[in-house]
Amino acid sequence: MIRSVVRGFGAALPKRVMPNRELEDIVETSDEWIVQRTGIRQRYVAGEGETTASLGADAARAALENAGMSADSIDLIICATSTPDNTFPATAVDIQNRLGIHHGFAFDMQAVCSGFVYAMATADLYIRGGLAKRVLVIGAETFSRILDWKDRTTCVLFGDGAGALVLEADEGNGTNADRGVLAAQLRSDGVHKEKLYVDGGPSSTGTVGHLRMEGREVFKHAVGMITDVIEAVFEASGTTSDDIDWMVPHQANRRIIDASAKKLGIPIEKVVVTVDLHGNTSAASIPLALATAAGDGRIKKGDLVLLEAMGGGFTWGAVLVRW
Repeated sequence: MIRSVVRGFGAALPKRVMPNRELEDIVETSDEWIVQRTGIRQRYVAGEGETTASLGADAARAALENAGMSADSIDLIICATSTPDNTFPATAVDIQNRLGIHHGFAFDMQAVCSGFVYAMATADLYIRGGLAKRVLVIGAETFSRILDWKDRTTCVLFGDGAGALVLEADEGNGTNADRGVLAAQLRSDGVHKEKLYVDGGPSSTGTVGHLRMEGREVFKHAVGMITDVIEAVFEASGTTSDDIDWMVPHQANRRIIDASAKKLGIPIEKVVVTVDLHGNTSAASIPLALATAAGDGRIKKGDLVLLEAMGGGFTWGAVLVRW
């Protein structure tokens, strides 16, 4: 059977690093409080000339270089983002042009923090359906542009950045020993919209709006929803938590990451954590974490890697991939 195999990875971050102590001059907060409640110590903030498309293109170039592939070999680009450069066209089309690609197709995936998981599952379907052989899957965000910097409950949490994977069609035997995407489960429930959303948009207010969040409500739902969808992936693939080499979660909050791993019985030593370095970069957080762990040699060829995320909507999902 056809499998969607990871051939390369890459990441891109803005030049500016904003440590917690800088936020002490903006809102009433402290480095100690932020670290204790979230695990975040710093984040990257996009500056002049740095956009979701520019960061996404840089991450894509890094992934192509890592894969040893040229841009013109790519059939499809999927960019997961909630902070596009323009209402339209899709940021993925902008990235396509920046890479010098003038064939194939490109589109954005909007599922907030779950966007990269949704994009991975979608890319796998296009590959297995024969519509694409090589796909750039990108998560890119500039959440600093939609934050209310007077709201201390949200502005301390988010950062900017981009990560990318190159997926390629390959023959597998149809077993869990195959390299590539092995299983995926996706969920959403719009009843939770008001718990995490942006209070603007072209059709409603004609403005970009700002991010709004009921933090306690999000936390209350997160662990249960995440573990539920991961257990569904285990059932679909015939695997268990004991089989996992690495869990790469959405980097929203260290407390959520630790609680989810504990509930699933996955040792924290097997969990990739980068929230301290990047903050919550929404759809970019998983590919940034993957690039970090694969880049430093933790994630190796043949490892069984579990990706999971939950985002506004709510949306949530998990993907199991043999690296």
